[in-house]
Amino acid sequence: MRIAVISDTHLPRGARRLPEACVDRLRAADLILHAGDLVRLPVLRELESYGPVIAVCGNVDDAEVCAALPAVASVDAGGLTIAMVHDAGPAKGRLARLRRRFPDADAVVFGHSHIPLHEQAPDGFQIFNPGSPTERRRAPRHTMGVATVAGGRLAFELIGVG
Repeated sequence: MRIAVISDTHLPRGARRLPEACVDRLRAADLILHAGDLVRLPVLRELESYGPVIAVCGNVDDAEVCAALPAVASVDAGGLTIAMVHDAGPAKGRLARLRRRFPDADAVVFGHSHIPLHEQAPDGFQIFNPGSPTERRRAPRHTMGVATVAGGRLAFELIGVG
């Protein structure tokens, strides 16, 4: 199973759009995860035109998006559980804090900071922030993630898309 992972698209904004390298991966995925800050509902509808989407509401999403999406979601991906939340809180203690908050999850995907991150605990629990494909802020480049589930294992990869 191949999963495209994005967050913090902040669309629409002027002429900004998803980079073609990102769209190509979204179309090729079996599932799309969006960790919040879509901003407007047409962005969700666009993502749904590429494939199945699980998304959560972010802190800048309008009322229509927040009415359509939960604050927290969980998905079974090939027998593994991926939880998703927009804001995972302060960096200090994040891995342990998310492990406590989502004790049944194999991984947690989050966004908010626009800063890509992948950490793994000794027990295999993982946290992953794909950054943003459209608004890099302090990150060196625009990014997204790809998660692969095979043989009972979950692997995350950060992809530069611009």
